[in-house]
Amino acid sequence: MTLPTFSVSGTIRLGQFLKLAGLVEDGVMARELITDGDVSVNGEVELRRGRKLADGDIVEVDSPAGRFSAQVATQPAPSGAN
Repeated sequence: MTLPTFSVSGTIRLGQFLKLAGLVEDGVMARELITDGDVSVNGEVELRRGRKLADGDIVEVDSPAGRFSAQVATQPAPSGAN
């Protein structure tokens, strides 16, 4: 099974990624699912909404609507022009 992959520039926090990937409807839902222990990163329950995600991290959400997963693909932050 291929996971949906979402590209981000630089770093992204867990709560932001959940919204970007469409795994939650809004920040309130993200906070509730994380607080309740229904979100895992790389197979381990994560209780910190502000956790910084890295390239290749797999985020899973166990919500009332079902279990959903997505993978992080980081792009290097754009460099300044010379």
